Amino acid sequence: MEFKELDPILHSQLRLAVVSLLISVKEAEFTFIREKTNSTAGNLSVQLNKLKEAGYIAISKQFKDNYPQTLCSITPEGINAFEKYVNALQSYMKP
Repeated sequence: MEFKELDPILHSQLRLAVVSLLISVKEAEFTFIREKTNSTAGNLSVQLNKLKEAGYIAISKQFKDNYPQTLCSITPEGINAFEKYVNALQSYMKP
């Protein structure tokens, strides 16, 4: 039996949670992601940048009612990477 390699970018609990969340909602605000993942702003910010550098998410910044707003969305590459990761994990569960 051969085990498929797990994507190191998605193998982090918080990054996997972010990608899973964005797959279900397509786009989300930073504060929403922070609340849903129960992470600190600093840690989330670092992990979002790693996902962005990998091309898995897109980050846009804008203003809403004079407050800065950070929006994150999943990219086609992110969806593809997530699907591959899930398939690789499933291969570990098959005898």
